[in-house]
Amino acid sequence: MTLTNIETIPGKTIVSHLGLVQGNTVRAKHVGRDFMAGLKNLVGGELVGYTELLQESREQAVERMTEQAIAIGANAVINVRFSTSSVTSGAAELFAYGTAVVVE
Repeated sequence: MTLTNIETIPGKTIVSHLGLVQGNTVRAKHVGRDFMAGLKNLVGGELVGYTELLQESREQAVERMTEQAIAIGANAVINVRFSTSSVTSGAAELFAYGTAVVVE
């Protein structure tokens, strides 16, 4: 499965357009990560716990999007994008979407 954030795949021809595919996940913050993030606010630096949480969320959203693409017969997803939104005060959604296509 080829995934790309551009509209074409260089060297390949799109022979079929299968439509929008998507995957999402909603994750809650961890109390321990919140505590460590609060301490980091005092000294600065990367919030490693939140970075890991977002990385896991992106991977799961992409995995779900890819599963949907495979289910409808695609062998590539082009124009892949990500979006985030706050669901509640302690949880956020990560959304991945793109266009499922068949390429030669």
